[in-house]
Amino acid sequence: MKKKFKVLFLILAIFLVLFVIAGILVGAYAPKIVEDQIRQNLKVKASLGKISLSLPFTITLEKLEIGNLASIKRVSFSPNLISLLFGKVVIHGLTITEPVINLEQDANGKLNLPVLEQKGKPPAIYLASLKVRNGKIIFTDRKVSEPGYQLLVDKLNISVSKVLLPVTSLAANFKISARLSNPSLKPFGSIAFSGWLDLPAKNMDAELEVKDMDITNFSPYYGNFISNKKLLSAKLNLLSTFKAKNNDLRIITDFDLSDLVYAPEEDELAPPDLMKNTLDLFTDKNGNLRLKFDIDTKLDNPALSPDKLKKIILKAAMGNLSSQSPDELVDKVTNIIDKYKDFGKELKEIFGK
Repeated sequence: MKKKFKVLFLILAIFLVLFVIAGILVGAYAPKIVEDQIRQNLKVKASLGKISLSLPFTITLEKLEIGNLASIKRVSFSPNLISLLFGKVVIHGLTITEPVINLEQDANGKLNLPVLEQKGKPPAIYLASLKVRNGKIIFTDRKVSEPGYQLLVDKLNISVSKVLLPVTSLAANFKISARLSNPSLKPFGSIAFSGWLDLPAKNMDAELEVKDMDITNFSPYYGNFISNKKLLSAKLNLLSTFKAKNNDLRIITDFDLSDLVYAPEEDELAPPDLMKNTLDLFTDKNGNLRLKFDIDTKLDNPALSPDKLKKIILKAAMGNLSSQSPDELVDKVTNIIDKYKDFGKELKEIFGK
């Protein structure tokens, strides 16, 4: 018994010595190797503060800088050593702490994402779990405006892990949450997306929630689709469920646009283009727009273009007329006709369509 204990102790001691030596070697040489690999594959400068090993077998990278694209406070993960013998890379517990991503789109619509250059066939990589803690994305779009429209996504937290049961399932649970802020760091809404996804089987069950989002921050994108009059504020609350089976995806959405505040018209005598103000006809007496609509598409190719989404919203808006009382609707149309009586023909064409 004592002999077995001594052998076990000796093996443990050898392992600890080898682990300490490996930790020293990794700390001394690994940062430069990682920096060189990033430079060669991504064609951008890179720097790494340090790499360390900890038990049972966790690799931690600190202060990673990838050109002007990203800076990460800490990355830690545990590779499965047995899987390496079979030419596969299985990573457990990948945790990315406080990443800051600078994403830019130029005037031609090209993003500043580097192209990964690979020589030969890379090994198969399997990610068992992923966590992103307190991340930030700074998005600058020079396609919509020359100075660059900017949006900040902060307090970004992501959790992805394989479902436990059944064991044979390839589905993964996910939970994503983030806060949106303008360039002055003033928050204007939050997003939460959670559920499960089985990508190989093309099945999904998830829920997306948008809370208290002031959509005027996206005015360069929606233009005068909502209204020809300039919006000073408009709050969006949205709840969508995503259900997919065998790649057939259905998105059921409750859309609530409220607290609409318009800027005064510069010329009160010049009426706006009635065709561009169509959505104003479908708001309730408080100026709120509440819609329910479904979208049927494919999980592997959603194909939700802005034009298609606009048509779906307009169709739902037409259906929303039935929820208004006849008196409200008559008063609203009468007021519009009285105000723009010289444009009665154009208004008649709208209702004809």
